[in-house]
Amino acid sequence: MGDPAVVVGVDIGTTSTKAVAYDTGGRQLATHSIGYPLEEPHPGYAEQDPALIFDAVVGSVRAVVAELGRPVAGLSFSTAMHSLIGLGAGGTPLTPSVTWADSRAAAQAERLRAVPSGLAIHRRTGTPVHPMAPLPKLVWFAEQQPKLHERVAHWVGIKEYVLLRLAEALVIDHSVASATGLMDIHRLAWDPEALGIAGITEEQLPQLVSTTHVLPGLTAEAARATGLPAGTPLVVGAGDGPLANLGLGAVHPGEVACSIGTSGAMRVMVERPGVDPLGGVFCYALTEHRWVVGGAINNGGIVLQWANEALAPELGEHAEEELLDVAARAPVGSGGLIMLPYLLSERAPHWSALPRGAYVGLTHGHGRAHLVRAALEGVCQQLALVLASVRAAGNEVREIRASGGFARSPLWRQILADALGMPVRFPAGHEGSSFGAALLGMQALGLIESVEVAADLVRIEETVRPDPASAATYAALLPLFSELYDALVPTFASLRRLAPSLPPEPPPTAPPQ
Repeated sequence: MGDPAVVVGVDIGTTSTKAVAYDTGGRQLATHSIGYPLEEPHPGYAEQDPALIFDAVVGSVRAVVAELGRPVAGLSFSTAMHSLIGLGAGGTPLTPSVTWADSRAAAQAERLRAVPSGLAIHRRTGTPVHPMAPLPKLVWFAEQQPKLHERVAHWVGIKEYVLLRLAEALVIDHSVASATGLMDIHRLAWDPEALGIAGITEEQLPQLVSTTHVLPGLTAEAARATGLPAGTPLVVGAGDGPLANLGLGAVHPGEVACSIGTSGAMRVMVERPGVDPLGGVFCYALTEHRWVVGGAINNGGIVLQWANEALAPELGEHAEEELLDVAARAPVGSGGLIMLPYLLSERAPHWSALPRGAYVGLTHGHGRAHLVRAALEGVCQQLALVLASVRAAGNEVREIRASGGFARSPLWRQILADALGMPVRFPAGHEGSSFGAALLGMQALGLIESVEVAADLVRIEETVRPDPASAATYAALLPLFSELYDALVPTFASLRRLAPSLPPEPPPTAPPQ
């Protein structure tokens, strides 16, 4: 018996690409990541250089292959969703990679959301009408840069660009396509009305394929660059959100994956696509019989980072642990202080670019501990609203698994379990999306029977159960938290109208020298 087969999961993220080699027993054998900048040349812009990301993919794979020193059965890909790149006829980028964090299309998204067809498109495509999505971005290009819009031969995302250069194949998987706002998730075909709104044709988009589609293999040039044999199979893979569920072992209906990194998300695995009547959730594909329904939030760990800079600058950079100790001194519910944590606007479940952050209920008796704890509670309450929308879409929620940087904090773990009112299970170790990509690749290459083996390969390290009294407090506060968004929408709109006539927003507080 030889060694188990190895698949490299390549996770193309917003800040770095990470390649991780796994064998069919789920063991991590080698890993390497290469970072790249997120450029913000104008307010609301969030762009990247596609060539830098391609180089990071090649470099991280090359490093892992060199460390492994054994054959690789194939590469399988995960990607940050919602990116958009315009390519010329020869495949050369005419635009940067416009990322999910780019909000320049806010006006186009709000306009489209305001008409009845906006919700209808959301329900057909699974993608909320929000500036993160390629659909409003395409409308922005058509309106703001019409000559460029006309010159573009193909519109792709970052993974499609990488695969085009690695294997000379112009394809997009159903998972990434389900996050564009352009594909009918019920027919697995491009949506004619959405394409008409975007001002593009089906011929300008990649060929739709399944997430387990295997490309013929690396070109000779890509093989030399990665250190792999020419013809090494490439599994197209999927979006990082659905693959994170897989990587956490949340593969059966009713199993929820919750993550809090810089941002946050909550996704439940379902067997059939669908969006709730109010359009509070997204619905993205994993495989033909596995979909995720849920919502992403813009403000996760970034809120704690802001609290560090704005409320406790004397603690210095990276003082999260000390700051969490400060938060622990405040009572559950922060003495009636509520924070709407919309520092970077917000996504689920309202899917509007309008909101701003707010503290409500502030009194003379509140101190720094209350302000910091309310920020953590606000993030968890926002996730509780997403969970309510997941249930409103008709989905059972049986189990919650969580991951992300926040999981290092016992306080934040407990607040999450209390706010959700359910036990939260924390898996050990795995890299989430890259492990999910590797598992999907193993299934596609016939190395494992099904991705459902993930449930057996992921070990639960700890289960945090809600404290009944704390959970009751958060349950009582959640309707107030939810009402505040609606009550403040007119104020958010007025602030946006006034913004051009006001002094510019202050830059983030500089850390002490």
